[in-house]
Amino acid sequence: MVGPKAKRQILLVDGDVYAVKNLIHVLEEHGFDTLTATSAQGTIQKAESLDIDMILLGEHLPEQGSLGVCQRLKSSRKTEHIPVILIAAHSETDMRIKGYHLGADDCVGRECEKEELFARMEAIWRRGNGTFKGLREERQRKVVQELTRIIDEGLIQPHFQPIYFLKPFRLFGLEVLSRPMEGTFITNAEELFKSAIKYDLYYPLETLCWQKAVDIVSSKTRNEHLFFNCSPYIVENSKFPFVKSIFEKSQIPFNKVVLEITERSSITEYGLFYERLNQYREQGFSFAVDDVGGGYASLESIVATKPEIVKIDAHIVRNLHQDSVKRSIIKFIVAFCKENEIISIAEGVETKEEFDAVTSLEVDAVQGYYLFRPTHELNLHAMRDLCVSFV
Repeated sequence: MVGPKAKRQILLVDGDVYAVKNLIHVLEEHGFDTLTATSAQGTIQKAESLDIDMILLGEHLPEQGSLGVCQRLKSSRKTEHIPVILIAAHSETDMRIKGYHLGADDCVGRECEKEELFARMEAIWRRGNGTFKGLREERQRKVVQELTRIIDEGLIQPHFQPIYFLKPFRLFGLEVLSRPMEGTFITNAEELFKSAIKYDLYYPLETLCWQKAVDIVSSKTRNEHLFFNCSPYIVENSKFPFVKSIFEKSQIPFNKVVLEITERSSITEYGLFYERLNQYREQGFSFAVDDVGGGYASLESIVATKPEIVKIDAHIVRNLHQDSVKRSIIKFIVAFCKENEIISIAEGVETKEEFDAVTSLEVDAVQGYYLFRPTHELNLHAMRDLCVSFV
């Protein structure tokens, strides 16, 4: 049932975005897949519907708080089998006592060493092995069954978000985003793709998403660049050399396709990975590296991938106009890109102030809610008409 690349899936819950991002890097570097939630409702929904191996529950939650969420998880037949570790910023002893009374499996301090965290996670899994085995196997069966149904019935809805060049202001391309259709219990893209990776169904799911998006775009235009998220799981798949047929059949020029490399920590065969990227580049495909500025790994990836495009991390762009350190980081990235003839794109531009800031820093292109939200209706006229407002 579980594919050869299956990894334990961790649900990371916290309202502190930066704490979540840091812990995601640590977990994924050590072979875990991560899902995130920032609210009580989101936590319960994901825990009830997905095959979660463990929940790491932080303190910074609105509504009920982490102890209230822990109590709900451990008092429900649907979720009582999922191990919960509370992550406490302060008063670890007090949190541990309260958590144990509510059913938590352990409590660790936010600053604990990662080796200790992993050891305690493994200890919980060993203690619980067999206790809820039947429930876990039933949940796995249901998730695999639903993933297979989504793929077989094509229950995917492509969304598109435009990317704009700044000088002169014009439509540059479209990022393709995919969502599960209504009527499936896997309700958002993060859950969908993480589960597909866990059960070795990522390749057929991702190629389905690409094919559906290409079918829509090719009927309207072949002039804009198309950005597709491209995980190492698809590049390393033995069928990856045939991916180009998706674009050939729809007569989408290869030089209009940008493969945006995501989840770089999941690369397992570096030689094969970069060899295949280079083969595609020779045929006209371009590559982008996302989340640049968010950590050393993204800079290292630029050196190895030699992308034509880099996308600046949305967390660096957030409130950029109020943070001199963030401005310095973007100045460095822009200067590096210009020197190496790489296009820079600022992601997650949500306000006029952020837009004005990235413009003044001479970023090449922008993407975000301030300009245009992702939409399943590919209205190129509306996307192009927006350019008039910024000229």
